Amino acid sequence: MRFPYRSEKHSSHSNDGSPDSHPIGKPEYAGSGHEVRASDVPLEGGHNELHRGLKARHVSMIAIGGALGTGLIIGTGAALARAGPASVFISYSLVGLLVYMVMCALGEMAAWLPLRSGFTGYASRFCDPALGFAMGWTYWFKYIIITPNQLTAAALVLQYWVDREKVNPGVFIAVFLIVIVAFNYFGIRFFGELEFWLSTAKVIVICGVIILSLVLALGGGPDHDRKGFRYWKDPGAFNTYIMTGAAGRFLAFWSVMTIATFAYLGTELVGVTVGEAQNPRKTIPRAIKLTFYRILFFYILSVFLLGMIVPFNSDDLVFANQKSGSTSASASPFVVAIEEAGIEVLAPILNGCILLFVFSASNSDLYIASRTIYGLACEKKAPAILAYTDRRGVPVVALGTSALFGLLAFMNVSDDSKTVFTYFVNLVTIFGLLTWISILLSHIWFVKARRAQGITNDMMPYTAPLGIYGSYAALAFCILIALFKNFDAFTTSPKYGKFDYKSFVTGYLGIPLYLIMIFGYKLWTREPGVKPETCDLFSGKQAIDDQEAEFLAQQAERKAKRGKAGWFYRHFVSWLC
Repeated sequence: MRFPYRSEKHSSHSNDGSPDSHPIGKPEYAGSGHEVRASDVPLEGGHNELHRGLKARHVSMIAIGGALGTGLIIGTGAALARAGPASVFISYSLVGLLVYMVMCALGEMAAWLPLRSGFTGYASRFCDPALGFAMGWTYWFKYIIITPNQLTAAALVLQYWVDREKVNPGVFIAVFLIVIVAFNYFGIRFFGELEFWLSTAKVIVICGVIILSLVLALGGGPDHDRKGFRYWKDPGAFNTYIMTGAAGRFLAFWSVMTIATFAYLGTELVGVTVGEAQNPRKTIPRAIKLTFYRILFFYILSVFLLGMIVPFNSDDLVFANQKSGSTSASASPFVVAIEEAGIEVLAPILNGCILLFVFSASNSDLYIASRTIYGLACEKKAPAILAYTDRRGVPVVALGTSALFGLLAFMNVSDDSKTVFTYFVNLVTIFGLLTWISILLSHIWFVKARRAQGITNDMMPYTAPLGIYGSYAALAFCILIALFKNFDAFTTSPKYGKFDYKSFVTGYLGIPLYLIMIFGYKLWTREPGVKPETCDLFSGKQAIDDQEAEFLAQQAERKAKRGKAGWFYRHFVSWLC
């Protein structure tokens, strides 16, 4: 297999602006000289190593089903109740396109140089160390908040069977927290295998839900009610919010952009796995391509069908009722649809599947949090002790530190679940948007740098389909959502009057923190930004090239051995190995 991006026609530059003496493809440091397995090649010596234990099938399945969680399965109920089916369909489609452009931008950088520090490393190396500092900490903030958010969602889902008056939600939160910490401690191979099967189960469930939704819309349910687009006419395709008429419909549409954004958060998980993925130059671009189909099929198609089978004025939609202190038994709009169609036996089964979604999401969220703070420590932007790993390559100190913030979920014990859920959604969404903004800025500077240094598209292992212009467009859209996502905080509310301070604080807290970290880092370190002509695009690349060559050689050897195996093994069993 030939990689044109290993061309030796160009010289590289170091961070200080001096050209390196070696051309592309020449080793920058000598190897250890001993034989190692491609799956366990450490990134550096000492007790700060990650092992490349994620196989191609792990990364691919995580890309397809890794981010399927509460945002899609539960959050769509709030979106549908507020804005109506057409607004939800349009908002999820627009944000889906935005996410795809973010993923393509991330994929281009990750395929060129897979860094153990993930996309925080790209921000520091290609754009500005201050951006990498702010992005890394912002991203960690996001995931130490989203983990208790998922635990809160688990308590909410479990109230379908057990009322909070009978069993304190803190019991379920404690059990879930202990289990996900244990699973993350078992190592990357165990985590990869677990997430592979959990993601597989989630994909099967969501496919079943989509098929069931289509059947119900066409009248295949027990009630034989062919709904079609009935609910798009009555109560209507668009709901109004705050105001009436066209202005109210637009405000309703814009208000669910936050919910749609929350549903897609975590898609960038693939970018965190590059440091532990085998042959990342092949697996990451493949995962990016799968992301497009996941967005199209799982998100857009499912919300489209949901709008056909549940009216936006349904009293059973969670968060739709205004009774303080009450929580609907149906945490998911899909459960509502099943119950309204009269298929009572499926409702508890689907709710159990939703619990699986929440568990998988919380498990991967804790993984991302631990790897993010580990990456910051490796770049000396966090305490060095957080970069410590055990012999299995698990950053145990980073894991323990991140897990401590899971205790925030116990806020659910003393407050109503849906109130806490709403606060977490607001906080997590702004942190997620700031992460996407940072990734897009990094990609824009990366493209400028490689153009300045003569690296053309045909020399790249993967390029974003829309290039730098797609990143510019996505960046503008992200900033627009971030600035106006909580506009309703400034409108009159019966509960808070003319200013909803809780919504304002949780909705915009991340922006000043982000800016303070950027400018504070600049003032403290006095480090300049990275210039395209002197941007370091090559340090560490040769080691990745060597690992890739070794992995491909071992893969070819295994393929030759499998050639002697039977047809059934080659097609249905070998990919699991």
